[in-house]
Amino acid sequence: MDRTQKAQQVAELKEKLGKSAALVLADYRGLTVPAVTSLREDFRKQQCEYKVYKNTLVKLAISGTPMEKMGKYLEGPTAIIFSWDSPSAAAKVAREFAKSNEKFKIKGGYLEGNVLDDKGVSASADLPGKDEMRAALLATLVAPATNLVRTLNAGAQNFAYVIDARRRALESNP
Repeated sequence: MDRTQKAQQVAELKEKLGKSAALVLADYRGLTVPAVTSLREDFRKQQCEYKVYKNTLVKLAISGTPMEKMGKYLEGPTAIIFSWDSPSAAAKVAREFAKSNEKFKIKGGYLEGNVLDDKGVSASADLPGKDEMRAALLATLVAPATNLVRTLNAGAQNFAYVIDARRRALESNP
């Protein structure tokens, strides 16, 4: 690879690092080609990208940025998983794959300005995803209207219960 190709790859990597919601760094040594292909497909389904770069190029791309501390995880073969949509998506897929395949090891990651170790990446996998966050927000927005309707309906409903109780009392005592 000549200098222009390296410079191009560093520029591409810087752009991807800037756009990603989160990163996961993993050691993929010992994985078979079908396992890696399956893993890439799992990441793609979650709007993530699994890519392998030379560690020196990654170090060049992160130098002078808050991600620079991630350099300590760039030893040996390292795959970078970019999470484009949801910050926890890549961590969730990586953690599940690591549970079922002991050769795949999570080294670390990056989330919202913080460099994470392997335990931090696993903890970030527990964060709610984009759909869960939307559902929680929707429930929060709808709750006041739902409570208002219940409150307005309660008076008429209680009145109906009183009338029904009086009717049953009159029917039982002629």
